[in-house]
Amino acid sequence: MFFRPFRLIPPRIAGFDAIISSANIGRGYPRMKLQEAVSQFLAHCRYEKNLSPKTLKAYSIDLRQFGEFLAAHSGVTDLPAVDKTALRAYIKSLFGPLKEKSVKRKVATLKALFHFLEREDAIAVNPFRKMEVRIKETRRLPRTISLEDLKRLFKHLYRRKSEHPDHSSYSYRALVRDVAVLEILFSTGARVAEVCHLLDKDVDLRRGRVRILGKGSRERILQLCDDETLSSLKDYRALWQPEAEANGYFFHNRLKGRLSEQSVRTMLRRCAARAGVGGNVTPHMLRHSVATLLLEEGVDIRYIQTMLGHTSITTTQIYTEVRDGHQRRMLTARHPRRKMRAGAQ
Repeated sequence: MFFRPFRLIPPRIAGFDAIISSANIGRGYPRMKLQEAVSQFLAHCRYEKNLSPKTLKAYSIDLRQFGEFLAAHSGVTDLPAVDKTALRAYIKSLFGPLKEKSVKRKVATLKALFHFLEREDAIAVNPFRKMEVRIKETRRLPRTISLEDLKRLFKHLYRRKSEHPDHSSYSYRALVRDVAVLEILFSTGARVAEVCHLLDKDVDLRRGRVRILGKGSRERILQLCDDETLSSLKDYRALWQPEAEANGYFFHNRLKGRLSEQSVRTMLRRCAARAGVGGNVTPHMLRHSVATLLLEEGVDIRYIQTMLGHTSITTTQIYTEVRDGHQRRMLTARHPRRKMRAGAQ
């Protein structure tokens, strides 16, 4: 006789109710609650698939919102009651408040949940079976900052740093930190979360390189080649070394904790406004600008893919569509049609 192997799952996960054993799922209890199934799925994602904390958090939020919608609009709390009608009603409710990309992610989370439940024999039929859900995203080109505006932003911060009257004050230390954050964002093209989670041990200023932990816990090592960039980072480390030794992070806030992503966004928006750079400047726009400017300088797109931490070249190729100004200058100067003047006598 064949026996289904028993899989041990820890009894609790922080933030969730107690988890029932997976043996219960295997028997496909007819009155299993949706909450219980979700807890089992999250345990599977955490302990068996070893997904990142950010992915687990996103799954948890998506599934909590799904459960709240079903309970409020149709009174559904039991797993067997979740059918195509319930799924369609929920997916329909997502359009309008959310962008297409967010809707796709939430639908993908639900598909992953019910695929797991079907595989574990918790449900007889996956409600997504024979159900076509196609969500077409609006294609948006990345927003970038012009080279002139970037020069204006850098000059503004460096001028404030050089003219600061009191180098022993916290305001000067914060300014040195802001310059270092801007430099490393622009030099590496890293995501703001990646920069804020940099560890002090991962920034090697002697050899001029930084180790970045990206999405999916994928590591990449990037070179810091500009002397001004290295100098600003050395200035920062000299002033903030005690904080780094205390908690291990590279960038810190006033309370000696890790610098948050929101703090960086606020700082950049404030500095851009003071520098006379129009629009809502964000850290991700720096990332887009680095990629676009490197392409204009003729850097191979495969290197840019590696630098940005993209798993697919398709993601990187969108930057080739942003270079309209460079394309116009190149074609004006080099297209062979300029050598043929049919109307000239």
